[in-house]
Amino acid sequence: MAHKKIKAAIIGVGHLGSFHVEQLLQIPEAELVGVYDIDPQRLARVQRLHNVVAFETLDQALTTAEAVTIVAPTKDHFDIATQALRAGCHVFIEKPITPTLEAADQLLRLAESEGRLIQVGHIERLNPACQVLDQYNVQPRFIEGHRLSPFSSRGTDVPVVLDLMIHDIDMVLHLIKSPVRKVRANGVKVITDSPDIATARLEFENGAVANLTASRISQKKMRKLRLFQTSMYISIDLLQQLTEVYRLVAPDVETPEAMLNIPLDHNGRRRIITYEKPDIQTYNPLHLELSNFIRSAAGLEEPVVDGYSARAALDVAIRVQDAIAMTDNEPQGQIPKGP
Repeated sequence: MAHKKIKAAIIGVGHLGSFHVEQLLQIPEAELVGVYDIDPQRLARVQRLHNVVAFETLDQALTTAEAVTIVAPTKDHFDIATQALRAGCHVFIEKPITPTLEAADQLLRLAESEGRLIQVGHIERLNPACQVLDQYNVQPRFIEGHRLSPFSSRGTDVPVVLDLMIHDIDMVLHLIKSPVRKVRANGVKVITDSPDIATARLEFENGAVANLTASRISQKKMRKLRLFQTSMYISIDLLQQLTEVYRLVAPDVETPEAMLNIPLDHNGRRRIITYEKPDIQTYNPLHLELSNFIRSAAGLEEPVVDGYSARAALDVAIRVQDAIAMTDNEPQGQIPKGP
């Protein structure tokens, strides 16, 4: 049975917003009714390139659409999402959901009262290299993450923790599923007026630990997660979309998927180290993410990352920023003078 198409609009058609246009045009359940941007030249360019309607005002977009994707600077997320929810639209917001927890809580309450959904663009959840983790009993006790990028003016309206590290914070919370007990962090301002490189140690109530590093002043891009647990190590390259799994199994366990089996004798116990490289489907994560949003708006699916999950990631990210601020404010020792 065919379902009615969801009328969708895109608010903000800059670098990332233009990708939203491309993908929404390819989603069968969506009807892209138009786009809006405060920059007339950018709006006109996207209109010409994709032959889509360009709304003259935000109100026009919100009254025409049933669902909107918000691809605007973080500082504008709250105001635009508030107007969209009050206009009766379901809302997709690129991460982070808002700059503050208070704003996120207000949006979540408003969405509940209006009976509308909020979905947030923590896209790594849909990275093909992460999707294959469902094949394994993943219960990490230690996670190491590195997310490094060359400097770009995009995203510098927020500190590197909200720009980059929050992706890995969301993944860590999704994988560990335990409240964060303690946060330690350090960061350095190199180019902008907020930390451009940061490292954080998250300690969870179940005893698990995650060490995360994010930098926007690296020479090369890196997006890696390493997961460690009893008898298993998983390496995930999010850029290359490659997952490698090392497991320690008993000799009598069949491992038909293993590409390599290495015998190991330790303390009189004989076991096998297996190496597996699970098959990873090739697809566009943004397409899958926006398709999930449209289908969720139609009542056909549940959001992969709802507003409450995004709020949890924001909470930890702000705790990381607060920890960095505390280290910045600590009195520094004097350099000892020579004799």
